[in-house]
Amino acid sequence: MKTVVYPGTFDPITLGHSDLIERATHLFDRVVVAVADSPRKKPLFNLAERIALVHQVMANNPKVEVVGFSCLLTELMQQQKANIILRGVRGVADFEYELQLAQLNKSMSPNLESIFLPPSEQLSFIASTLVREVASLGGDVSKLVHPCVVNALQNKYAN
Repeated sequence: MKTVVYPGTFDPITLGHSDLIERATHLFDRVVVAVADSPRKKPLFNLAERIALVHQVMANNPKVEVVGFSCLLTELMQQQKANIILRGVRGVADFEYELQLAQLNKSMSPNLESIFLPPSEQLSFIASTLVREVASLGGDVSKLVHPCVVNALQNKYAN
């Protein structure tokens, strides 16, 4: 059984993320969405909330598992008995950063491989940072995220 791990902060999960996850299910038997705790990034949603949102968005796909993690990615890969990391790349800047991470992970764990997928063209501009910014100003993000995420953002910014 081929497993891929898709790590990220997912603060919040966007349609770009879910597109990559869905496409990965056509390439792999098991897709583990690994939600990073990432306290240094000061996420809007706490880890449990982000995990719950990913669960809700991907609920209809039995090939997708969601886990939270706060360890090194290489440790998580061992725990998941996986050696393939999926990363999305929207452009050259993303690719340069992701390549650097892939090489670091490979140096720490030589059996790891990273694959890079671009988002579908109509979703290539979506970034969680932009979604949070638009939502914080009361803008409509319904074309960027799943309805449950729209609700979560509205609730978060209403307080």
